[in-house]
Amino acid sequence: MAETRKASRFVVPVAVAGVAAATIGLVPALAASGDPDLPEITARQLIEKIAASDTQTLSGTFKISTDLGLPSLGGLASGLGGLDGGSSSADPSEKLTELVSGSHTLRVAADGPERQRLTLLDGSDEYSLIHNGADVWAYDSKSNEAFHEKGAPSGAPEEDRELPGTPKQLADEVLKAAGDTTSITVDGTAKVAGRDAYQLVIKPKQSGSTVESVKIAVDAANGTPLKFTLSSVEGGKPVVDAGFTKVDFGKPAASEFTFTAPKGAKVTEDAAEKGAEAPGDLPKGFEKALPGLGEVFGGAGADSGSGEGPVVIGEGWTTIAKIDTGAPAPKTDEAPKEIQGFLDSFGDKVTGKFGSGTVFRTKLVNALLTDDGKVYVGAVTKDALVDAANAGK
Repeated sequence: MAETRKASRFVVPVAVAGVAAATIGLVPALAASGDPDLPEITARQLIEKIAASDTQTLSGTFKISTDLGLPSLGGLASGLGGLDGGSSSADPSEKLTELVSGSHTLRVAADGPERQRLTLLDGSDEYSLIHNGADVWAYDSKSNEAFHEKGAPSGAPEEDRELPGTPKQLADEVLKAAGDTTSITVDGTAKVAGRDAYQLVIKPKQSGSTVESVKIAVDAANGTPLKFTLSSVEGGKPVVDAGFTKVDFGKPAASEFTFTAPKGAKVTEDAAEKGAEAPGDLPKGFEKALPGLGEVFGGAGADSGSGEGPVVIGEGWTTIAKIDTGAPAPKTDEAPKEIQGFLDSFGDKVTGKFGSGTVFRTKLVNALLTDDGKVYVGAVTKDALVDAANAGK
């Protein structure tokens, strides 16, 4: 028990490292395999085409590769042993960590806002997440465990639903957040899963962001975003490069969205109170205050100085969220050895007018945790975080 309590103090910096992948979610994309000859189109016209798209049904297979520049997660789960309270291996929050790194193949089906299915295909095992009306089911074939949760009732506002991400949802958020700090252009064409597509390229105009570009391939016929690639200024492999290898815009069979737990399967019913935050969770609205997770993934949503949520510093792609935890930062040498090794492998000690602290770095999101318990986080460089802390904002 004492070891579990000690480990829980280190959940926040570990969560900061993983929040980018959690927010990016399961957004399909595909690298170009050809350059079809299409009529010229302006960026404004292509954005309008995306906005006018009303694709409600689709099915297909896509691959997703994620490279956050994180060290190996091996051994980390054992270091956090006991924190999950014995939750089901089918719990989506448990399975999501597998997408933080490496390449995965997924199968997706959607029939409007009420029905979606996503299946993770890795090796001979399958993991499925099914949303059908007010029910959300997840099933892990490897452990023969199922997880059931009552979601938003039919007819509930869309923002109250927890639905699998789609390329269009992400593209809408990116374009909604774009402003004077953003450059948007059309950069040629591509062939995506056998379909002709335009390439929309979004880049920060500001220096200091870790985001080099966001590239979205848009179906030339119906305006549905088919491709999403997020690249870092560090170069190398994209932070996220995922894509359809097959896609069909016909209506999937109703059987795709029905689920009955197999005989002998262990079924876990989610009885957690809606809206409650578990110890170690990031504050509500936290992800909306970040540039790479805000300007890029949904806009800055926290109110600076409101006393609720993080304080937002700056604007656009170089936005930084400041959180005062109110307690000195835990010392990594007090952590279980598995967590200590993980944190030390991607943490840089820094000093300045603010005092001293550690910058936890990924290819997208960096976070400065000062020794007096303040957190500065954003899709910005290490120097930008140190400058913000030195300014004493």
